[in-house]
Amino acid sequence: MKTMQILLGTTALVWGLAGTAYAQTVANPTNPNAEPAQEVETIIVVGSQIRGASTTAALPVAVFTQEEITATGAVNGDDLLRTIPQMGDVLVSPANNAQTSNSARGDVNSINLRSLGVGNTLVLLNGRRIVQHPTSQGTSDTGTVPVLTYNSNAIPVSGLERLEVLLDGAAAIYGADAVAGVVNTVTQSNFDGLKIDAQYGAAEGTNLREFNLGIFAGKDFDRGNISLFVDYTDRTALRAEDQEFTKTDNLRSFFTDEPDFASSLTPDARNTRGAWANLAVVAGPGIIRRGTVALTTAAGAFSIRPTTIAGCSATLNAGICIGSGALTFNTAQRDLRFDTAPGTTITPETQRINTMLTGHFDLNENLTAFGELGFYQASTTRIQPPVINLNTLTIPSTNYWNPFGPTVFANGQVNPNRLSGLTNVPTTGLAVTLNQYRFVDAGYQTVNVDNYQARLLAGLKGVYRGFNWESAIVYSEAEAEDVSDAVNSTALQRQLALSTPDAYNPFNGGCLDQLSFGDCTPSSQAAIDAITFKLRRESRTTLSMADFKVSKGDLFSIWGGDVGIAFGLEVRAETQRDNRDANLDGSNPFVDSVTGATQLSNVIAVSQNPDTKGKRNVQAAYVEFAVPVVSQSMNIPLVRSIDLQIAGRAENYSDFGSVVKPKVAMAWDIVDSLRFRGSYSEGFRAPNLEQTNTKTYGRLATNNDFIRCEADLRARRITTFGACSRSIGYSLLLSGNPDLQPEESTNASFGLVFQPKFLPDWAGNFTFTVDKWRIEQERIVGLFGGSNGVVQDYLDRLGGRSNPLVTRAAPNADDIALFAGTGITPVGQIISVSDRFVNLLPQEVEGLDLGVRWRLKTKTAGTFRVSLNASNLTKFGREPGPAVDALFAARAAGTINAATPLPESSNLLGLNGRPEWRGSGSLTWSRGEFQIGVFTQYISAVDETGFVDTNGVPWEVDAQLTGNLYFQFEPKAKQGWASNTSFRAGVRNLTNEKPPLASSGYLGSLYRPYGRYLYFSTSKSF
Repeated sequence: MKTMQILLGTTALVWGLAGTAYAQTVANPTNPNAEPAQEVETIIVVGSQIRGASTTAALPVAVFTQEEITATGAVNGDDLLRTIPQMGDVLVSPANNAQTSNSARGDVNSINLRSLGVGNTLVLLNGRRIVQHPTSQGTSDTGTVPVLTYNSNAIPVSGLERLEVLLDGAAAIYGADAVAGVVNTVTQSNFDGLKIDAQYGAAEGTNLREFNLGIFAGKDFDRGNISLFVDYTDRTALRAEDQEFTKTDNLRSFFTDEPDFASSLTPDARNTRGAWANLAVVAGPGIIRRGTVALTTAAGAFSIRPTTIAGCSATLNAGICIGSGALTFNTAQRDLRFDTAPGTTITPETQRINTMLTGHFDLNENLTAFGELGFYQASTTRIQPPVINLNTLTIPSTNYWNPFGPTVFANGQVNPNRLSGLTNVPTTGLAVTLNQYRFVDAGYQTVNVDNYQARLLAGLKGVYRGFNWESAIVYSEAEAEDVSDAVNSTALQRQLALSTPDAYNPFNGGCLDQLSFGDCTPSSQAAIDAITFKLRRESRTTLSMADFKVSKGDLFSIWGGDVGIAFGLEVRAETQRDNRDANLDGSNPFVDSVTGATQLSNVIAVSQNPDTKGKRNVQAAYVEFAVPVVSQSMNIPLVRSIDLQIAGRAENYSDFGSVVKPKVAMAWDIVDSLRFRGSYSEGFRAPNLEQTNTKTYGRLATNNDFIRCEADLRARRITTFGACSRSIGYSLLLSGNPDLQPEESTNASFGLVFQPKFLPDWAGNFTFTVDKWRIEQERIVGLFGGSNGVVQDYLDRLGGRSNPLVTRAAPNADDIALFAGTGITPVGQIISVSDRFVNLLPQEVEGLDLGVRWRLKTKTAGTFRVSLNASNLTKFGREPGPAVDALFAARAAGTINAATPLPESSNLLGLNGRPEWRGSGSLTWSRGEFQIGVFTQYISAVDETGFVDTNGVPWEVDAQLTGNLYFQFEPKAKQGWASNTSFRAGVRNLTNEKPPLASSGYLGSLYRPYGRYLYFSTSKSF
C-alpha cells in the first residue's frame, strides 16, 4: 500500500496504522530509486490548527490515502475502520443482533478508538464536527446507559480524499469527545472531469451480494472549482440460515469435543418464550382439578405442552395438553424453547447513498469563499423473530379458547372448549394471566429503518497581514425512523375477550414435529390482523455551529526559529429528540380490563419509554502555540531539534458549566534519523442530552432472583448455588440525571520514530515507530445495575430488611410453599428495579503501538511498499464503585453465597471485545500496468466471560488471522474503450476463515459474520 507524504509545516511524514509522524525531506534528484514526494498545498492535518507548523510531528497521526483505502477492499466506513488496529470493538452494529426498537438499528456502526467505549472518539468531516447519529442505544459496555455514536457508515469510502486518525487526546484542540482521539474524513474536491467506479462483491456460500457505484464529476474554472461525488451501495441481506454458526440458537453440538464445556447449556440460547405458554388462573380459589387430577398449582399456575412431555393433566386437542405448574424449559422440557434464528437475517438488506458537493471561489487574491453540501441516506430491511410477551396481560374469562372459560357464552352458545369435570371453576369461568409466550403465529417482525444525514457549510477564508484566517457556519442534522411489526396490548386483550373462533388463541401450542420452531395451530388471520400494528420510533439530532480561526506559522522568532500560533472561537447549538410511539410514551397506556392494572406501555414486549428531548449551547475558545525550542543550527549534541505544541481550550456549556483543558506535546530529534515524541493532555466527554434529560423509562432485565436461589439451596432442591435456575424477567426503571458532570480524562504518551537515512539507496526507505500511551478516565456515567440491585435485595432480606429500589408482588401460595422451612421470609416475584445515571469511578487503559514501514522504487523490478502495524492493549481496568465493593465484602464474609455473581470488572483486559493484540500488514507491488497487493489482519484471543466451564474458567474465543489479495490491471491505451480504465479483482479473507467460535456463534463486535468475500471492480475516467 502507498503511504501519503504530506507537508505539515516543516514537513512531517505521517504513516500507517501505528500512527507514525516524522519529518521527511523531498526526494533526492541524484537518487533514481527514491520515490519523490508529491508537491501538495500546505494543509492542516488533524492534531493541529496551525497552518505551516511542525507541531503534529510530535503526535501519532495516521493518514490513509485513496490508494490505501481502496487496497483494504472496504465497501463502507465500518469495513474501513475495522482495518485500523487501534480501533476497538464495534458495540453498535447490525451484527450484534439488536432486536428491539430501543436499539440503534439500521445502517449504523459505531466508532470506538482504544476500546474506551462509544462516544469517546470525535469524528470530523473536513476538519469540522459532524452531527451524531440520533438514535441512542445501551451497549454491552454501558449496560442500559443510552449512548450516542457517530455513524461510521455515513463516511463515504469511495468519496474520500484521505482518512486522518489522531491517536491522542485532543480536547484542547477540538473540545468534547476527543478522549481517545479524532477521526477526520476529508472528501474529494478540486476534481476536474468525470470518473465512474463500479464494484460487485459477494460473500462466498451466502446470499450476501453487494454492488457499489461511485460517480465523480468536477469542473475547474478561472477562479475556482465545483466538485460532486455520488457513492451508492445496494446490499442484500445476510441470512441466518446461510451458515452453520448462525442458523440455530442451539450451538451445543459445536462444543461436544470440548470436555470442560460440553455439558454447558450456555451455547443453547433458545428462548424460554415460545409458542408453548406459561399461564396462571387469576385469583383462583386454589388448585383446579379435573376429578382427582390437578390442573394447576395452588396459585393457579399451568402451562401448555405437547403430550410427549411429561406432566400432562388434561388433553386440549390432538397432541397438546395442559400441565400443572409452569414449564421450566430445562431437562426434558428444553426443546420447548424457541429457536429465534431460522428465518431471520444477520445483517439487513441495505440501500445507501452518500453525496457531497463542494466548491470554492476566489473573490480576490486574498479572499476565498467555500462551501459544502452533503447528504447521506440509507434504508434497511431486517427480519427478526416473532414478538414475545414481556408485559403482564390478562386473558378474559370469555375467551373462546379458554379451557377454564364459561359453560355458556353470553350469546347462549355452549362453550366447546371448557374442560369438563372442573372443580373450583365457576360457571362464569375464570380469567387467565398470560406469562411466558411468543406470538409465533403473528409471523416474523419486519424492521424497516430509514437513516438520513445532511450538512450545509458556507465559509470564507483568506490572508490578512500574514495571518491565515477562516470562518464558517455549519448546519447539520440527522434523522432516523424505525418502523417494526408489533402487537398492541389493548387490541390483543380486546381480541382475547371474544367468544368466537376469531378470538386470539394462546392455548394452542406450537408444532409437534418441530417443538422449537413455528406454530402449526395458528390463530385466525382476522385475529392476527387485529392485534398487530407498525411501531414507530423517530429520532433527530441537529448541530448548528459557527467558528472563526486564525493561524500564523511565524508569529515571531526566537532562538530556535519561528513561533507559530493558532486561536479561535466557536459557538454551537446541539439538540436531540427521541419521539416514541404514542403506545410507548404514555399517551395511550394499557389498562387491563380485568384487573384494572395500568401500564404506560401499550406494546407487547417493549417497555415504556417517554419522549425525550434536550438542547444545549456551547461557547468555546482555544489557543495553540508551536514553539521551536532547539534548532539544527544551534549544533547541540544529541539535540538536533526540539519542538513543542502548547494548547488550551475552554468550553462553556449551558447545562453543566465550564470546562478548561490543556495539552503539551514535544518532538525531540536526537539525530537526523531518530525522534523522541511525547504528549500530555486532559480531555472530557460531555454527558449526552438523553442521559441528562430523559424521564423514567423501562427496560427488560433478566437474571436470577438470588433470594430464591438461597431458598432452593437451603431446601436442598439444588446442590450448589451456581445450579440455580430462578431466572426472572423484570422492568429496570431508569432515570436521567440533570446533575451529571462531564467525564474527565488524562492522556499521556511517549514514543520513538526511527528512520535510518544512512542506509544505501538499494535498501529502500524504512520507518520504525513505537508509542506507549495511557488514558485515565474519571466520573464515567453509569448505573449501579439491575442485577446488583437484586443482589443487594438478597443481602438485605437475609438481614431482615429489603432494598427499597426493588419492587415485588405480594407472595402468593406458590411463593409461600417455596420458602417453607428455609428460615427466609417469603417474597413475591420481582416487578421492577429502579436505577439512575450517576458519575462513577475511574477506568485506566494502557497500550503500545508498533509500526514498520518500508518503501523501495526500482527501475526494473517495480515499486514495493510494506507496512506492519500493531496495537497491544496492556491494561484495561474499571472499578465497580463503593456500593458494589460492599457486596463483594458481604460475599467474602459469607453473608451471601460465595457463588453470587458480581461485576468483577477491575480487569477487562483480554475479555470479550478487548483483545490484547490487534495488527495488520500490507505488501504492495506495482510495475507498469500491473499492481498486486496483500493485506493481512490479526486479532488475538479473548475470554468470553459469560461462558464458563465447570471450574469457572471462561471459554477462549480463538485468535484470527485473515488475508486479502487483489490484482489490478490498468491498460496504457491512449484511445478506445480501454483508455483511462482500470480493472481490479480481489478477495477478502482469502483462506475463508470463519469468525472464531463463541457461545452465540461469533462475537459481532469484533468479527464479520462471514468468511471469504470476492469482488471485482472497474474504473473509467473521461
